[in-house]
Amino acid sequence: MPASESPNRPEELIGRLKSSEGEAKLKALKEVKNQIIGNRTKKLSYIKLGAVPTVVGILADTAESDVSLLVQSAAAIGSFACGVDVGVKAVLDSGAFPHLFRTLSNPDAKVVDAGARSLRMIFQSKLAPKYDFLQGENMEFLISLLNSDNENVTGLGASIITHSCGTNVEQKALCDAGVVQRLIYLLEGSLNQRDASLDSLAAIVKNNYDVISKLVELEGGTVLSTITELTKDRNPRTRLLACICLIVIGNAFPCYLQDIGTNTKLILILVELLEEPDQVGDEAPFALANLIADKEDLQKLAFEVDAVDRLCNFLHKGSVQVKRLQGILLALGELCSKMEICRSRFISLQVLNVVTDAMNHDSLDVRIAACICMRNISRSVKNLSAGCFMNKMIVTSLVRLLSDPSTSVQVAALGATSNIVVDFTGRKLIFIQCGGVKELVRLSKSMDSALRLNSVWALRNLMFHADKTRREDILLELTSSTLVSLVCDPEPLIQEQSIALVRNLVDGCINCIEHVLADDGNIINAVGRQLWRSLKPEVCIQGMYMLGNVATGNEFHKETVMHQLLPAEASECSQSFVMKFLQNNDSRLRTAAVWCVVNLTYPDSPGASDRVGRLQNAGIISQIKKMVNDPCLDAKFRVRTVLEQCVISQSSSA
Repeated sequence: MPASESPNRPEELIGRLKSSEGEAKLKALKEVKNQIIGNRTKKLSYIKLGAVPTVVGILADTAESDVSLLVQSAAAIGSFACGVDVGVKAVLDSGAFPHLFRTLSNPDAKVVDAGARSLRMIFQSKLAPKYDFLQGENMEFLISLLNSDNENVTGLGASIITHSCGTNVEQKALCDAGVVQRLIYLLEGSLNQRDASLDSLAAIVKNNYDVISKLVELEGGTVLSTITELTKDRNPRTRLLACICLIVIGNAFPCYLQDIGTNTKLILILVELLEEPDQVGDEAPFALANLIADKEDLQKLAFEVDAVDRLCNFLHKGSVQVKRLQGILLALGELCSKMEICRSRFISLQVLNVVTDAMNHDSLDVRIAACICMRNISRSVKNLSAGCFMNKMIVTSLVRLLSDPSTSVQVAALGATSNIVVDFTGRKLIFIQCGGVKELVRLSKSMDSALRLNSVWALRNLMFHADKTRREDILLELTSSTLVSLVCDPEPLIQEQSIALVRNLVDGCINCIEHVLADDGNIINAVGRQLWRSLKPEVCIQGMYMLGNVATGNEFHKETVMHQLLPAEASECSQSFVMKFLQNNDSRLRTAAVWCVVNLTYPDSPGASDRVGRLQNAGIISQIKKMVNDPCLDAKFRVRTVLEQCVISQSSSA
């Protein structure tokens, strides 16, 4: 019979599901289930043809006593939901949930098993609805699932917890209801019960100090030992889940994992699990990244057991499954976040091009992970100085991502860009020629504050130590009016980075100082207004260094700064912001303020004596004299410089 006339075509089978009865319907249902198991293409085809509502209808209409039809329809629904979000959506949209839950009360164990397995598959998807633990009846029902003698039902209860438990209130409610105690008991059960319980325990204790404290005291304080023992289990998934559970506990209470031997074993186990071919190998790098995040001591341990080499080896292999690739990039990013030795090893293994290629990956998550990895690798001053990152391949990829449809990708790309454009080799022109400045300026005008902040940060770093021509190119694209707008942004972090951008514009380049004084001093006046208004030390620090840089210029430049410090229009009773900064508890702000005065009182300047007099009359020099024993050595050294310069200026004027 020609294929087009086969009775097993999806359209024919769906027709038989709708029209046939008894054994014929059961046979058609089995055939549909068998065709879609493990076959994503067939599954999507059936979903598109509307098979899911038909199967759900069969489950809803079948009598409690028709075991075979209930089992097959419930199993088929689970197969549609397994691993395919569009299948989960179709199942949920068809109203399958209440009918699947109804199967759990069926007197036949096969029906219960089929319903529980299907519900577990649904709860593995992010699309599944959250279960409200705080309703009394729901909590009672959940506990009844965990107390069941049926392995699939207890696994369902654990899966519901893993999927739905996300707040401290829910964690506490589950703990108070005795759920944690029951899950610990299930650690002694079957393989499936053990794994589901470990997964659920990690969800219940995550970032919750109170629940963790209660957990470690249960079973006579032996719970941690029990979980640690499971890291040695023969089953790879059990080892992974036990590691994840310990990591969650250790992140909240480092004291529980302070034994260097325990951490080394966790790292070794996770690195070994990278070799697993299935979901375990996909999830292992995420667990490793979580374990070593922001912990230089653990990153060092990971380096010593060749974690960088082994992760990079996977990248050399070529085709890597999407989730695993994302995890490997994130783990490498964490490994290279603090230690130069890790970055150097990474560069030496020649996988930088692989990370660059990953920035162009179809997967949004991989693109983000690749950008994070690139950002951390490019923290290396040594490799920035060698020009390792300012090449056309990397720059083109990053610039392209700045217009990615995903804001998350754009933010991640901006993070990497901010590091790479620091470039000490003077090759910033590559970034400009690739349209990078144009894209950064566009994003600096975004309504999204994260995009504005990170784009301005990148512009600040691009301006750093750029030559005069490059600085003027950047300002020409940005425009003075946009820069003023950014300096006055409602977000303090953006104010800080914008003023730092101006600071870099005028740093060491007297010709560029003119740009901040142009248009009646719009830029410098905007900075001055922020110094009078802002309560954020970081904003004021950048502002004072910016004024200090302007004060390195000629007499006109110095007098412009004096006008900002001591404006003629200020009332006699108003204290200059520089006085407040000199008296501030933040040593960084005191140092920045003194630096500005150092540049204003340089004795070889024609007007130095006059400026010293005005600063003295404003009480600023008197305040600086009180700082001769400042606890901050940098501030103390600059104070002495100011006082020495004042003596010289006053002597020459006499």
